[in-house]
Amino acid sequence: MKIVSAAEIPAVLLSPAGSLILLFGFSFYFSRTFKPLVFWTAWLVANALLYGDLLYYRFYTDFVTLPILFQFDNVGGLGPSTLELMSPWDLLLFIDLLIIPWLLKKRTNKGAVIKTKQKIWYASAGLVLVLVTVGYGLIRSPYLFSASYDRDGLVKAVGPYNYHLYDFALGAVTPLNRTLASQADAVPSEDYLKNKKDKTTDLFGIAKGKNVVLISMESTQNFVIDRKVDGEEITPFLNDLIEDSFYFSNIYDQTAQGKTSDSEFMIDTGLYPLASGSVFVQKPENKYYGLPHILKEEKYYASVFHGNERTFWNRENMYKALGYDHYYSKRDYNVTEENSVNYGIKDIEFFEQTAEKLEELPQPFYSRLITLTNHFPFLLDDEDKMIEEANTNVEVVNRYITTVRYQDEAIRNLFEDLKEKGLYEDTMFVLYGDHYGISEKYEEGVFEMTGKEASPVNHVAMQQVPLIIHIPGVEGETISTIGGEIDIRPTILHLLGIKTENKLSFGHVLFTRNEEHPVMFRDGSFVTKEYTFNDGVCYNNSSEEISPASCIPYQETVRKELKLSDGIIYGDLLRFLK
Repeated sequence: MKIVSAAEIPAVLLSPAGSLILLFGFSFYFSRTFKPLVFWTAWLVANALLYGDLLYYRFYTDFVTLPILFQFDNVGGLGPSTLELMSPWDLLLFIDLLIIPWLLKKRTNKGAVIKTKQKIWYASAGLVLVLVTVGYGLIRSPYLFSASYDRDGLVKAVGPYNYHLYDFALGAVTPLNRTLASQADAVPSEDYLKNKKDKTTDLFGIAKGKNVVLISMESTQNFVIDRKVDGEEITPFLNDLIEDSFYFSNIYDQTAQGKTSDSEFMIDTGLYPLASGSVFVQKPENKYYGLPHILKEEKYYASVFHGNERTFWNRENMYKALGYDHYYSKRDYNVTEENSVNYGIKDIEFFEQTAEKLEELPQPFYSRLITLTNHFPFLLDDEDKMIEEANTNVEVVNRYITTVRYQDEAIRNLFEDLKEKGLYEDTMFVLYGDHYGISEKYEEGVFEMTGKEASPVNHVAMQQVPLIIHIPGVEGETISTIGGEIDIRPTILHLLGIKTENKLSFGHVLFTRNEEHPVMFRDGSFVTKEYTFNDGVCYNNSSEEISPASCIPYQETVRKELKLSDGIIYGDLLRFLK
C-alpha cells in the first residue's frame, strides 16, 4: 500500500485506533476471571487479520474480502504459494502476543476495576475516532464507499479493521440485490450496451465456420514475448507464431480476485468480474448469455479442458450456466505423480491427451484449454527445464522464465499434434495470458531484466498479457491498439462473422476499438492512449503526475460501467432480458 500524498498520512496512522479501542473494550464486559483471556483473544484476532492481509497483499496487491474466505482453496490454500510469501521477519508481528499475557497478569493482580462511567467514555472515544476517520475519508473522496472496489484507497482512508467491518456488512446485504431486482433495473444496462456500436472491417467473417480453440496461458505476461535470456528465446514458438497471426501487443489483464476464473468469465460473457471474490463461486445460479450460447446458434459444440479438480473455482457448476456441453477435468486425464508438478498435470502431457479428445469432438467446436504449469511459485523438475533460469536478484522471476519456456514448448507440441490429426487448417486459435504471474512484490526482477524504470505507469504496463489470434492461411499483423481481456469476446465474434449488436457486452472489437475509451480495472484504475490513472493519481504516459482534471471524465465512465456490470451480476438481470 503506497502513500501517494501527505493528506493520506494522518488517516493511515490514526484510522485503526478507533476500531481497536472498540475491539479491546469488548473485554471490559466480562468477569475479572475471563477478561484477560478475552482481551488476549481480541489481540490475536487483530494480529491474525492483519497478517492475513499482509500475505494476500504481497502477491495480489489487494486485501482479503469476505468472499475470499469462502474460496480459500482457490487462492492457493496453505501450499507452496503461501510459504513462498512468508518471511522469518513476520514473527515480529506476533511477539506482542507473548508479552501481553505478562502485562495482563500484572495488571490483574492490582485488582483494578473499570467503572461503568469509564466504559462509556472509553466506548465513546473509540466511536468518535471511527466517525472522524470515516468523515475525513469522505471529505477527501466523496466516492469512498460507492467506489469501494478501490480497496487500497478504502483501507488507507478508514483503516484495515473498519474496512473489514464494512466488507462484512456489504457481504451480508449483497444477496438481497437479486431478491429485490426487477425488470426495470435491467433497462439502464440494456440501453447503455445497445447504444454501443462496433464498426465492421474487411476481416468480418474471415474465420466463419471454423473450430475455435482458446488456449489460456497461465500467468503469462507480455514482457516475455520476443525476449531472450543469455541469448535464448523465452518463447521461441510464440515468437514464430506471431509472424503469421494477429498479435495484439497492448492488451491488459483485467482480472480481480477470481484470477483465471475471472478471465474465463470476461471472455465468455463480456461482463466485468466482481471486485470481491469470484463470479464462478458466488453466482453460478445466474442466467448468462455466454459465448457457448451464442455459438450454439451456429451449431457449435462447446467444451472446456483442464487438468484440475472439477470443483476448483466451482467450474463444474459454472460451466453449465455458461452453456458448455462438456467439461473435461482431472478425472478425464491420466494424471500421475510423474507427469504432475505444482498445481497438477504438466502442460505437455495435458496437451497430448487433450489433442486426442479434440479429435473426437463434433465439428465445429468451441473449446477452451487451460494450462497449469506456469503457476506461482513456478516450480519445475530439472529434466523439464529448457532454458537456464534468469539471473536477476529476484528468485521468483528467475524461475518464472523456465516455466514460461516449458509452456511455450507444450503449445508447440499441441500445434504439431493438431496438424497430424487434420484439425489445424480448419481451426482459429486464440492464445491469451489469463492474468499476471509476477506480482508487484517481485516486479523489481522484471524491471532489472527489461531495463525499465520502476514507476506507477510502468507498473500498470506490466499488467499487459499477450493475445495472439492465429487463423491458418491468413496473413499476420501486429496491432498496438490498447484493449483488455473483455474485448476478446467481440473480436472472436467479429472474425467468425457474427454481429455483436444486442449481445450485451462491455467489450469492443479490437480491430476498431476507440483508444480514448478507458481500459478499466476492478480497483477503479484505468489506462487510455494518453493517460494512466493508478492509486488515485493521474499520470501522462511519460510517468509525470498531472492535474486530476485530465482523468475525471474517464473516471466517470469507469464508475458507470463497473456499476452497470455489477448490477447485472448481483441482480441476475439477464433473466429479465431476451
